[in-house]
Amino acid sequence: MKNEKLSEILASIEKTPMRWLVTGAAGFIGSNLVETLLQANQHVVGLDNFATGHQRNLDEVRKNIGEPRYNNFKFIQADIRDLDACQAACQGVDFVLHQAALGSVPRSLQNPINTNEANVVGFLNMLVSARDQGVKRFVYAASSSTYGDHPGLPKVEEIIGKPLSPYAVTKYVNELYAKVFSDCYGLSTVGLRYFNVFERRQDPDGAYAAVIPKWVKQIISGQAVNINGDGETSRDFCYIDNVLQMNLIAAMSANSAVSGEVFNVAVGDRTTLNTLFNSIVLNLGSLGVHYDQKPVYLDFRKGDVRHSQASIEKGKAMLGYQPTHNIDQGLKEAMVWYVNSVC
Repeated sequence: MKNEKLSEILASIEKTPMRWLVTGAAGFIGSNLVETLLQANQHVVGLDNFATGHQRNLDEVRKNIGEPRYNNFKFIQADIRDLDACQAACQGVDFVLHQAALGSVPRSLQNPINTNEANVVGFLNMLVSARDQGVKRFVYAASSSTYGDHPGLPKVEEIIGKPLSPYAVTKYVNELYAKVFSDCYGLSTVGLRYFNVFERRQDPDGAYAAVIPKWVKQIISGQAVNINGDGETSRDFCYIDNVLQMNLIAAMSANSAVSGEVFNVAVGDRTTLNTLFNSIVLNLGSLGVHYDQKPVYLDFRKGDVRHSQASIEKGKAMLGYQPTHNIDQGLKEAMVWYVNSVC
């Protein structure tokens, strides 16, 4: 499905090239942002320490867009915990799209100190650097984990509960710091609470792999698929094109009231893990990958919420957000990339 809102803003910025900094540039969200901006003739600085990102993602960007446009990309291998590196990366930058973080609830439960250093100390370094270097707007990846134990559905930005993991604490602290920098220093900040983003380049390997790429690789490889809990846990799965749209309209919005605000980035629907499993099997089957094993049900995972579904009305009203892909449309597109990459 064509993302008309994204196409509209890309056509607009292509006429006036600007300088963007994408942190976490080698990750799956970051590399998609880099590719999208370079396709629109923008100048892009990428910052990544390869803690969770991969060089292969940047190599794929280079292959997809060609050398002339890739020459507008400057990559800095550095850590956001290094303030000097952050200051250098922000020099001359118009907009920051901050994606760098240590994700994963289980990872944060295992090592809360590392998660805090990357997600809080690193985040503060980026805010300070963006302020010092005169960045026009700082758009950052927040998280639906901020809603914590609040049971209400759909999730509305102004109503949150108590955090259920160290990761959730760090992402909420990001929002608090961003609001303070907006109010106290005049740095325009916009937070995007991502809900279970999926798509191309998402790493299927490792202990903390997201559920969709992990299951896809297991199914393609003929391995057993594990489901935490009874499979009726539900999530608002959000395709990458919706995320790309939201980042760019948040950065370019002329509405000054968005500064210091946070917005849900989702579809506004929810899918159970059982339904997700069946959908993946069906989509892969249409591509010639057949799988007849039943999933294996394990214990519920600590720190996980039972159900998650976003209200996207605030993003629609203040930013003009128009999600173009639901879970079925996203899976249909994503499976092609995974089959070509994993098989």
